Amino acid sequence: MNADELSRIANRLRLDVVETVHDAGDGHPGPCMSIADIMSVLFFEEMKIDPANPKWAERDRFVLSKGHACPILYAALARKGYFPMEELKGLRSLGSFLQGHPDMKKTPGVDTVSGSLGNGVAIGTGMALGCRMQNIDNYVYVIVGDGEEEEGIIWEAAMAAAKFNLGRLIVFADCNNHQSGGRVTELSSLYPVEDKWNAFHWHVQTIDGHDITAIQNAIAEAKKVTDKPSLIACKTTKGKGIPYMEDNNAWHKRVPTDEEVEIAREALKDKM
Repeated sequence: MNADELSRIANRLRLDVVETVHDAGDGHPGPCMSIADIMSVLFFEEMKIDPANPKWAERDRFVLSKGHACPILYAALARKGYFPMEELKGLRSLGSFLQGHPDMKKTPGVDTVSGSLGNGVAIGTGMALGCRMQNIDNYVYVIVGDGEEEEGIIWEAAMAAAKFNLGRLIVFADCNNHQSGGRVTELSSLYPVEDKWNAFHWHVQTIDGHDITAIQNAIAEAKKVTDKPSLIACKTTKGKGIPYMEDNNAWHKRVPTDEEVEIAREALKDKM
């Protein structure tokens, strides 16, 4: 797909999230919007996956460490064909396989349980090492939130991944400068995050996380580095694409009204 097609998919996923959270009456829409472009590139171009065979041993692995952003993961999986689109209406409902945080035992296409913040890089490290030990030719992709990087286990995993030269591990840091309690820079900032990952001997790049071509190029560059894991620091906007959500932390966890759903549809109708 070209960049315009992938951008349109990203915006379709954004609207899916708005509609899904509205129908469910619960969820975290804001954190989904900042990673929509990354999700589009990974699921609709980059990753080696097979919706007809979700447990295919040779597949690439994906870890959404910021698991509260699962509505956009579920939207990507549904549009990729892992399950019918109408199942999105069951988000967070009793008996649904689409829970408030991803569950690998319930949802086709989900590779790990996540939501306890900070664990994703460690899980991805274990996956990458395990796949290498089994001679599986694949990549492991992880998305972490920048507030999440305050968790100590992130840095234990970063050390281990560098120690084992896990060149097949690619981590995206969603640097939208927000976490549930406010701006990262006003709470317990790790900025500039690039310096920290460099110090842990990772290959580091910084990009505009809403630029499809930049995301594609960064992945290509990361794949050229075979002797160390890669961190792609993505400068993003929380709530990107939805006018009333952009850079508004009130939308970390909030349900759009009927009127707000219509505003989102109008804002995105020519971009999907």
